[in-house]
Amino acid sequence: MIGGFKAYYGLNEQPFSLAPNTEFYVDLKSQQECFNVLNYALETGEGFIKVTGEVGTGKTMLCRRLLNSFTENQVSVYIPNPSLSPQALWRAIAHELCIDVNRVDLFQIQERIQEKLLQLALDNKTVILVVDEAQCLPEDSLEAMRLISNLEMESRSLIQIVLFGQPELNDLLATDRFRQLKQRISYSAELKAMDEHSLQHYIQQRMIFAGYRGMPIFDDKALKLMAKVTSGVPRLINIIAQKAMFSAFGGGASQVSVAHVQAAAADTEGAVKISNYNSYYWREISLLILVIALVAINELS
Repeated sequence: MIGGFKAYYGLNEQPFSLAPNTEFYVDLKSQQECFNVLNYALETGEGFIKVTGEVGTGKTMLCRRLLNSFTENQVSVYIPNPSLSPQALWRAIAHELCIDVNRVDLFQIQERIQEKLLQLALDNKTVILVVDEAQCLPEDSLEAMRLISNLEMESRSLIQIVLFGQPELNDLLATDRFRQLKQRISYSAELKAMDEHSLQHYIQQRMIFAGYRGMPIFDDKALKLMAKVTSGVPRLINIIAQKAMFSAFGGGASQVSVAHVQAAAADTEGAVKISNYNSYYWREISLLILVIALVAINELS
């Protein structure tokens, strides 16, 4: 089935996979602005940096891009699942720094981490702690982050911390308990949704990265509708674009049309529902296109 789909469009790979593959990174304005802020803040040695964005706006992709950009003098400590107790967080950091903390207590873990950070600093290495989905940090663990940031030499911090999170992270930091930590955040950036022009560029670039070399697959009206039903959120764009292409493939269409996007949006949780005076027509054509696609896929498989 997938092989037939890729052959139909002349693709080498799936163009709209949800996996945060940096080879499919598209240089959008909001992404580049955030990346520039991150690089500048890290170069100046700032202790705390924060990047926020709504669900599906590309935080994990940006996080992966940042990690992949580190030089040999930058040591990454990556925490992808921060739902950890303070002690588990300290242990995870030690593990990333290749420190043996088996059968030792929390005080010894902290001591060994500080010793390792001092040694790396003397070797002219910069340690960067990157936390994805930081809004999931338990409050006590977020407080532990502040304590970790206290590790410093006379002239520089021993560790820099980058927090990636949803807007709920801002709400958490705004509470009275974390006023000290909030004051330590030197730079903040926000990932924003795409506008219509950026969406068109994004679709075209992802198709090219996947190996497509023909005329635009999505017609102009389909792209306009996609901007509306996705609100410019990359994850929804990927889901609906993939489904719309499958619908066009199933019906033997040469281009993805408004009807294909409408069918995909109707089948996608989180898509914006577009009111239309002829909703009965849209419902019927959506069902028809999906049925045709399913029949074609079954025949191919």
